[in-house]
Amino acid sequence: MTDKITTNPVSWKRLLIFFIIATAVSNLFRFDVFNIHPAIQKLPTWLSIFVFALLHPSGVLLGTFIVMPFLRKERRVEMSLFGTSKQKSLLMCAIPIVLLTAIGVNNDYKLENHIYAFVAIIGTIVYCIEEEYGWRGYLQEELKGLKPWAKYLIIGCLWYVWHLSFVHDRSIVHNLTFLSLLIFGSWGIGKIAETTKSVLASACFHLIVQIMMLNSLFRHSPDKTTKFVIFVVCVGAWFMIFFKWNKTRSTSN
Repeated sequence: MTDKITTNPVSWKRLLIFFIIATAVSNLFRFDVFNIHPAIQKLPTWLSIFVFALLHPSGVLLGTFIVMPFLRKERRVEMSLFGTSKQKSLLMCAIPIVLLTAIGVNNDYKLENHIYAFVAIIGTIVYCIEEEYGWRGYLQEELKGLKPWAKYLIIGCLWYVWHLSFVHDRSIVHNLTFLSLLIFGSWGIGKIAETTKSVLASACFHLIVQIMMLNSLFRHSPDKTTKFVIFVVCVGAWFMIFFKWNKTRSTSN
């Protein structure tokens, strides 16, 4: 039997190039090295949200675009934007957009709540898609020959370092909690990616974490109860789609 590791060898050099680009470029914008945040904030609110959403994870996307052609020359890459079902990917994405827009999000930008919610959720999805192209679209494909525990551990640790959270938060407890969350997320979202081959489906599960805990656009609104309802509705609907997706995949195989 051919060893899976020899079938899908890892190029650590390629991985390192990806990670250096991802971390360096993204954090130039996240730490505002060029002092462009004030200029962006003067733009119309909807446009500034999209610009920040595009720039902050841009290194991950750029790194993926640079190294992916070399990976494709070696072997078939299964991950794509819509994966094995464009219809199911778009349906998964539509659920939080419709739900958040209908609920509305209070904001300090003097935008009507439902309009702001629509802009914020679209911007966050764009952000998540950019990240997922790197962590699942490239990195999980690069490491697919490794044992699952090693693959997800490496992705989670690199994902943690990329954030550079330890630069502005020195709390050991907070950093270990964040690291654990990203390793667990790498496993959970990784399983979604393995089944769907969809960057967009992976981004949806990334999105719900952003809404619940991490994203400043939703920090004070909706309230905790509403966020919990959004979480239950979205994840419940997504898993129904996911199980149907998995069943279709099993039948086709």
